[in-house]
Amino acid sequence: MGLNYLTAPTVDLNGLARISQKAWKYVTSEELWDFILLASIKIIAIMTVSYIAVRVGRKIIEKIFVVRMRSPLNHSERRQKTILKLLQSVLSYLVYFSAIMGVLSALDIQIAGLLAGAGIAGLAIGFGAQSLVKDVITGFFIIFEDQFGVGDYIKINGAEGTVLEIGLRTTKVKGNTGEQFIIPNGSITNVTNYSINHSKFMIDMQLNIDADIEKAEKLITAYLEGLPQKYSTLTNVPVFLGVQNATSDEITVRIIAETLPLKQWTIARTIRQDVKDLLEQNGIPTPFPKMMLYDRVMGREIEGRE
Repeated sequence: MGLNYLTAPTVDLNGLARISQKAWKYVTSEELWDFILLASIKIIAIMTVSYIAVRVGRKIIEKIFVVRMRSPLNHSERRQKTILKLLQSVLSYLVYFSAIMGVLSALDIQIAGLLAGAGIAGLAIGFGAQSLVKDVITGFFIIFEDQFGVGDYIKINGAEGTVLEIGLRTTKVKGNTGEQFIIPNGSITNVTNYSINHSKFMIDMQLNIDADIEKAEKLITAYLEGLPQKYSTLTNVPVFLGVQNATSDEITVRIIAETLPLKQWTIARTIRQDVKDLLEQNGIPTPFPKMMLYDRVMGREIEGRE
């Protein structure tokens, strides 16, 4: 029975030495450092020129649209802002894509081969990127049909706020409390735009059940007639509709008005406060909450404010 001995693998020290020598010679060669220096200069120049081109191009586009808005032609400000943002984004994409191609060329990387490979890969990926294509197509039609624009106040897919940006792939909406919604265009189904038509609002005021309704109507009507001269956001004179509801304790009267888009909240607060003060100054107080206390000793009810 023979014994098997384990032999350690032999190491070709001479081969390792030759490889190390070649690597050191390549790293310390003048040609390599000349290439690195020249490529670094090219890359820095390409990125600097690209950055400047984007900044200057965005400014030029902005100036062009400012001039268009000042022209006597009837250009929609919403639409102009939307197209402005879109063109600035497209400019950035084109310039930075060209910059990447320039950087690869400076590194002696064959761009033609990469583009051919990218085309084949893109064709393969395209079959699985149907949602991306849907986003782009939907974004195009949103802009083309002017469904909503930058600065509009909209409600979309449960998100409500002001439109910050409309891109070919996503739409950005800023909520009322500062949050930002980024919504893929392909998922947009129903949109409510509050910025296109005039805004209407109703104000309900409560009066005591024994209030002089005729006197209140005259006071409120006279006050409402002078509002369009004070507030340019009102499109016409607000209307006093009269009594809308009555209970055992109070009467509800209603006022309706129409304003420019999204200006209804400020005017509504002003009218509500002014009408309340006007009625109280003329002896028509608005009702206040009451509670009833029962005195067990005297056996009677005591009325008081809550």
